[in-house]
Amino acid sequence: MCADHTTRHGLDVVFFDFGGVIAEEGFVNGLHALENRFGIASGELLAHATDICYNGGYVNGKMTEAGFWHELRRRTGIEAPDEELREAILSRFLIRLYMLDAVNAVRCAGIRAVIASDQTNWLEELDAAHRIYAQFDLVFNSYRVGMNKRSTDFFDFICQRTGVRPDRALFIDDNAGHIGRAASRGLNTLLYTSYEAFYKGLTAHIPELRLEACAR
Repeated sequence: MCADHTTRHGLDVVFFDFGGVIAEEGFVNGLHALENRFGIASGELLAHATDICYNGGYVNGKMTEAGFWHELRRRTGIEAPDEELREAILSRFLIRLYMLDAVNAVRCAGIRAVIASDQTNWLEELDAAHRIYAQFDLVFNSYRVGMNKRSTDFFDFICQRTGVRPDRALFIDDNAGHIGRAASRGLNTLLYTSYEAFYKGLTAHIPELRLEACAR
């Protein structure tokens, strides 16, 4: 339950990235684990997978997961069933419960909390397992909206769809490139590097925020 928390502030929406903010970065960590398993140079498998996601269209919903794994095998020669490969990634998206506490505190302060993520069908599967979406007011998954955070259009789109002025929105991400593009469209931004830095930055934007006041 939330305490009565009606103090006005300068934000109407906080946009949270998923992997690397709300959860551990399962995509990166999983691919590094697969590199170790198959004896592939560090970063090589990740580079191919990222290219397939963005330039191949998987992250925008233009490619199936089966197509993604087929292309990654073609490029790298890895041999394992889809289920084994995907489990290496999905199992490493560990939900940070302390971040869900922060999300709850934001909502208790009368501010909408929204996921804005470059993700795929995996986000929906993780939601089915962990009920992530129920913690947020809205979810923008690049796989469903057909655009991603490498385009400034994404930030215009999420502001338009939530009906928020960019200067009354805060975007939180662990990717400096995404942060720069969001800032170029007028959003307030916070680069996630650690929980301590995140908490300091978040409370600077929302001085009245008290996480303990909104504990579930």
